[in-house]
Amino acid sequence: MPEKDRQFFDIFSRKKQIIKPEQKKQKVTIDYREKNCLVASELKKMGLNIEFKNLKVADYLIKDVAIERKTISDFISSMLNGRIIKQMQELQQYKNRILIIEGLKERDLYDDDSAGASIGVNPNAIRGFLLSIILKYNVPFIYTKNSQDTAKFIYILSKKQEKEIRLNVKKKTLSENEQKQFILESFPGIGPKTAQKLIEEFGSIKNVINAPEDSIKKILGKKSENFKRIIEESYSINKDK
Repeated sequence: MPEKDRQFFDIFSRKKQIIKPEQKKQKVTIDYREKNCLVASELKKMGLNIEFKNLKVADYLIKDVAIERKTISDFISSMLNGRIIKQMQELQQYKNRILIIEGLKERDLYDDDSAGASIGVNPNAIRGFLLSIILKYNVPFIYTKNSQDTAKFIYILSKKQEKEIRLNVKKKTLSENEQKQFILESFPGIGPKTAQKLIEEFGSIKNVINAPEDSIKKILGKKSENFKRIIEESYSINKDK
């Protein structure tokens, strides 16, 4: 059959030619502070559209899910200084939210054998804090081995969700009482309940700081000595850094 006749036949063939439209790359919005993290480059390799922005809440936004990412060391430090509590509160603005704890391939989150000596935190304190994240703040968390594993979770998530996420969220504004409590919680060994007791007992941050150690000791116990030392110790600048 001549070429031109064969082409004519193909036009009227019963076989339908299906032309698939080029799939649009799924967009992931990433906080600009994550630029140096390997997760972003891994997501780009996987074919996702990466966009860096100054996110007020969360580290990654994919469709209708907000993700806060923490390496193990970052998780421990933010747990100790209370920063993660505020972050979990801010995540409440999103219906779907996840905390990723990354780096289990490199180190353990806690070690029962060493009783937390390597990180200075008792393993049961970490367990209790993880339970609070789920029960109090209703934020599910997942462990990932490394940045590549984190990227794979986000990639799979991009294939499952359909709704676009909103960007007009705001940093949580704490009430005056919450601000006072937050300041006291920044001291080592002082949790939310202890901070609340101090405020109720002394009435103000100034009164707590100026209170004699004997009075503070009734609430803090042995921790009162460290509390007063931090308050009274002069600030020193390490010139070698």
